Amino acid sequence: MLKIAYHERYGHPVEKGHRFPMDKYPLLVEQLIYEGTITNENLFEPLPVSAEFVLATHTEEYWKKLIEQTLSYHEARKIGLPMSEDLILRELIITQGTIDCTKFALQYGVAMNIAGGTHHAYTDHGEGFCILNDFGVAANYLINQKGFSKILIIDLDVHQGNGTAEIFKDNPKVFTFSMHGANNYPMHKEKSDLDIPLNDNTSDSEYLNVLNEQIDELFSSIEPEFVFYLSGVDILKTDKLGKLGLSIQGCKERDEIVFKKCSSYNTPVAVSMGGGYSKSLRFIVEAHANTFRVANNIYF
Repeated sequence: MLKIAYHERYGHPVEKGHRFPMDKYPLLVEQLIYEGTITNENLFEPLPVSAEFVLATHTEEYWKKLIEQTLSYHEARKIGLPMSEDLILRELIITQGTIDCTKFALQYGVAMNIAGGTHHAYTDHGEGFCILNDFGVAANYLINQKGFSKILIIDLDVHQGNGTAEIFKDNPKVFTFSMHGANNYPMHKEKSDLDIPLNDNTSDSEYLNVLNEQIDELFSSIEPEFVFYLSGVDILKTDKLGKLGLSIQGCKERDEIVFKKCSSYNTPVAVSMGGGYSKSLRFIVEAHANTFRVANNIYF
């Protein structure tokens, strides 16, 4: 069964006109249930993550600032979301959702978090709508609690996974792969184990050819025990913060490449949604929904 982390707190209220489309989370669940891709049985509600697991990735000073609500104006502004106890609780739930997804992926081959993909969160600060790095915390959970030593993070959001790269820069147990827009946020890129910067307006065929080549090489050379896949849909041509040129069909084929490769290697994969900022929510929800449809078709 495809297990999916979702909590009503994912759709956190923000002021009208905010760039981050919080409404996409409940709308995505409604769409997947309406069309019959999933039922309520597929969904599970995560609890908040424990401090122990967060502190294996993030600094104690940063953790205390979040819990005590003492981030400076500059630190909060860099994140770009209005700070509150409810927002931090949301982040704790999302992060535990990704940890839980690792357990279900080990059981079923794949599991998915409706939110997450918070790859701009560093060990000691957040930025770019990201507060805690869910892949960072979940990967360290697998290393410290389950003894994993070959983890591959596939980050296909349009923005480089700078926080993830920083977190694992000296950790040979985690290989970070980021394929992103070259001329996009963050303007200062960190060094992933493998970075593939793409030109503006990269087409479906260009993108998929590069991805196929890189994925083949990564799996044959690393032979990962576990994969984290960040399936951002801000690679769409319609995305306001993107700059690439992919269609919804091209985005779907991207997902097929990743899932088929993980499936063929019998490598468990945990998926988080990442970004999506098209002007029309319809495009965001449809592209995200395709990720769930493709996973369901390949694995179940």
